[in-house]
Amino acid sequence: MIDRIDRKILQILQEDCTVPVAEIGRRVGLSTTPCWRRIQKLEEDGVVQRRVAVLDPRQVNAKVTAFVAITTNQHSEDWLKRFADIVSQMPEVVEFYRMAGQVDYLLRVVVPDIEAYDVFYKKLIARIEIADVSTTFAMEQIKYTTALPLQFVATEKVVAEKA
Repeated sequence: MIDRIDRKILQILQEDCTVPVAEIGRRVGLSTTPCWRRIQKLEEDGVVQRRVAVLDPRQVNAKVTAFVAITTNQHSEDWLKRFADIVSQMPEVVEFYRMAGQVDYLLRVVVPDIEAYDVFYKKLIARIEIADVSTTFAMEQIKYTTALPLQFVATEKVVAEKA
């Protein structure tokens, strides 16, 4: 179970995973070794899945974001596996969700420009049968974060020992 100290550690790592362990420990009130053990445990338990660098899309020529809503009349497990395999091989797709409601799947796609999106679109529809594809393009990114809200984490209550 995650306690309040773990939650503080997670918040720091989400903001900047390059903060030295000694500094993280100082911020949460632990020495380096116990802090490092907690981070290792969070990694072993799969709470921390990986540590990555967040890149500026403009600097790497991935400045157009498209949200692709896909509707299909195929709902078999085999079709979904094939579709997921195809989409997973397309590096332009940075997020992929199975949805409830009017849309069956939602993709977030990043490309340099509209022409590159058209190439992506043609490649996608050539590889698998889809009933409908509807794309909307982001005009401006107002908020973006990879940090998950941690206020929902159920924390272990620390019980003070009676003397």
